[in-house]
Amino acid sequence: MILHTTLIMLWTFFFQTDSIEGTWITTDDETGNQKSEVLIFKENGKLYGKITKLLLPEDQGKKCINCKGKNKDQSIVGMLIINDLQLDDYSWEDGTILDPKSGKVYDCNIGFEDSNTLKVRGYIGFSLLGRTQIWKRK
Repeated sequence: MILHTTLIMLWTFFFQTDSIEGTWITTDDETGNQKSEVLIFKENGKLYGKITKLLLPEDQGKKCINCKGKNKDQSIVGMLIINDLQLDDYSWEDGTILDPKSGKVYDCNIGFEDSNTLKVRGYIGFSLLGRTQIWKRK
């Protein structure tokens, strides 16, 4: 029984850490509308994500007017919003996520709810102050 449980845990770990790459659909936690497609990818052992498509007609062509630095007034499509997450046991942590609507950058961690659902948490300081979004695999 212990061997069986260990094998399941190892399989889950390898499945989850490898399968996070791909396109994910974000959902606005206020309206419930699907907002964008984000391509999540690994580079040099870290996790990144960029917006590849805005799904709402009213968002087409939007720029990040509230962003600072290099993202200021840049197109939201193509923008890197997830940066430098590192694998820590079963979740990706210690990176940041950009909210293009507010232009604010938050600490971030991402973990699987199931193989087709991500829990994406942006927060300030300790993870008590923030919000969690559910992203679905495309």
